[in-house]
Amino acid sequence: MNISGKTRVTGLFGYPVEHSLSPLMHNAAFKYLGLDYCYVTFLVSPDLLGDAVKAIKALNLSGVNVTVPHKENVINFLDEISEEASFIGAVNTIKNDNGKLIGYNTDGRGFMRSLTESNIDVRGKKILILGSGGASRAIGYYLCKEAKEVYLFDIDNKKAVLLRDHLNRLKGNVLLADIESVRNKDFFSDIGVIINATPLGLKPDDPVPVDISVINKNHIVCDLIYKETPLLKNASMIGCKTMDGLGMLLYQGVFAFEIWTGVIPPVDVMRQAIGKR
Repeated sequence: MNISGKTRVTGLFGYPVEHSLSPLMHNAAFKYLGLDYCYVTFLVSPDLLGDAVKAIKALNLSGVNVTVPHKENVINFLDEISEEASFIGAVNTIKNDNGKLIGYNTDGRGFMRSLTESNIDVRGKKILILGSGGASRAIGYYLCKEAKEVYLFDIDNKKAVLLRDHLNRLKGNVLLADIESVRNKDFFSDIGVIINATPLGLKPDDPVPVDISVINKNHIVCDLIYKETPLLKNASMIGCKTMDGLGMLLYQGVFAFEIWTGVIPPVDVMRQAIGKR
């Protein structure tokens, strides 16, 4: 990659950011298309988020992605946000439109595109989402429109209640699952898709977020974590169709790329860059 005085800069605001795969896929796409852009990471501590957002204008960055822990708080510093991002309450992509900072959320769209690519159809199915954080809000925005019913479970029941009520403004088919339900085979006999939207599985010694004994080969099991987690490994051994979070990462990046450049990126090049075959 040749950096010149005309090179447009994009990047990632997060804390931490060292682990990110985003520079690999975006820079591979820029190079392949011959676009004079680059993508770098910016380690932004929460107390300096406002200053970092101001720097997008000051340094004339084309735009940035936003990751934990900034997706919600960054909204306070933007000029405008999309309807989707407003409902979700989180932004993962910012475009600098001639000095106007516009926030978007491409996580949910990325997840839905990864489902399509994996030949997973959620229409008419009952879905269980484990966790009720920002990722659950992003995917729930789309899933409740497609699924027959969406069940939410979180150890923090108050968070789950708030998300249920919020998503039910869209369709009214979002329900709560309690601790007894997620331990009950009868409950799971009616569930078609299980989605882990918690951090459990990032560390080798993490507990599996749902009792494996309640899962059967007819379940589709998804995890938003990039790698094969213990949940996915056990589900695969049972015979379930599984999907990790790498496709969601890929396609949220594809949509962000289009927002910044107005160009459709080479998806296969980006996929190869992050190791998805």
